[in-house]
Amino acid sequence: MLLNIGIIGSGAWGTTLSILLSERNKVTMWCRNEYQARKVQKNRHNDKLSVKHNLPHNINVTSDIDEVTKNKNLIVVTLPANTIREFFKNNKLFFSDTKYILSASKGIEINTGKRISEIIISELPEFDSKNIGVMSGPNLAYEILKGKVATATIAFSDESSCKSVQDIFNSKKFRTYTSNDIIGVELGGSLKNIIAIGAGFIDGAGLGDNSKSAFVTRGLHEIMFLGLAMGARIETFAGLSGMGDLMATCYSKLSRNYSFGYGLAKGKKTNSIMNEISQTIEGYPTTLAAYTLSEKYNIEMPIVKATKSVLYDKQEPKLVINDLLSRTLQEEKINKSSWEMKINRFIKSISDNFKN
Repeated sequence: MLLNIGIIGSGAWGTTLSILLSERNKVTMWCRNEYQARKVQKNRHNDKLSVKHNLPHNINVTSDIDEVTKNKNLIVVTLPANTIREFFKNNKLFFSDTKYILSASKGIEINTGKRISEIIISELPEFDSKNIGVMSGPNLAYEILKGKVATATIAFSDESSCKSVQDIFNSKKFRTYTSNDIIGVELGGSLKNIIAIGAGFIDGAGLGDNSKSAFVTRGLHEIMFLGLAMGARIETFAGLSGMGDLMATCYSKLSRNYSFGYGLAKGKKTNSIMNEISQTIEGYPTTLAAYTLSEKYNIEMPIVKATKSVLYDKQEPKLVINDLLSRTLQEEKINKSSWEMKINRFIKSISDNFKN
């Protein structure tokens, strides 16, 4: 049976998910700009994307919020993180007929430190929160748009809701796993963008693969410890939304956050790079949000602090990275036994993921 799916957002990720979900469902994709919506609907492709694609006949493109939300089994949100609160605040009356809401966006609200699912719950107080979930994983939109296989983790607090949305998404080209760790899945997907910017710094400055591997590994360390302080489970960071997403974003030239950091290290100006990429660089505002959260939870995050110093304090990327790699020598050890137990669980979960 064809389900009715609404996609909020018509960028690379929104277009990709629309095509992916249209294989077995009727999809309506919402575009903020009415002219652009009519143009995409008529031409059957999004000319703002650099990868060739065609929209199947069962995808309808609209700028009418009622049309994209009415009687929908699932709404998937792909908007930039800094626009989500305003969107739901202005349109909160349109979701009474929606069964599930899934955030596929990645970011943290700067002013509040709230995750996207928290923003949606706060703006839709009458919507059943157990039917609000998140999705994250190593998902480079342009690869999926070309028909390449990908995987992701879907997380809801309710097992039944999670399984239902997993069934909607799962296909031969897009394999989905489930979790109830919404905090961990969201933070892994959001914080890795900061590390990806720094990975771009390293490659742009020509510091080599050894430096980059060390940087990314320590970046995972920072993600993990902030996540644990905020209530996430450590094993989540060994999964697709943690290590998986981090690897794809830090090592692919398709990653906009990596490309942004690379451009800065090459001496390009921020606005110039953003214009070249012409898509949201979620790691930019997330860096400031993560820095604030690290102070709130008293978590040492030198990579986040270093990235902030480049993006907001105008420090030179190469100098900042060199300073990071020459910090005071210390033991690679976690002293508290409770942390050691969690690390052991983390290692075991890596092994379990390989088995699955």
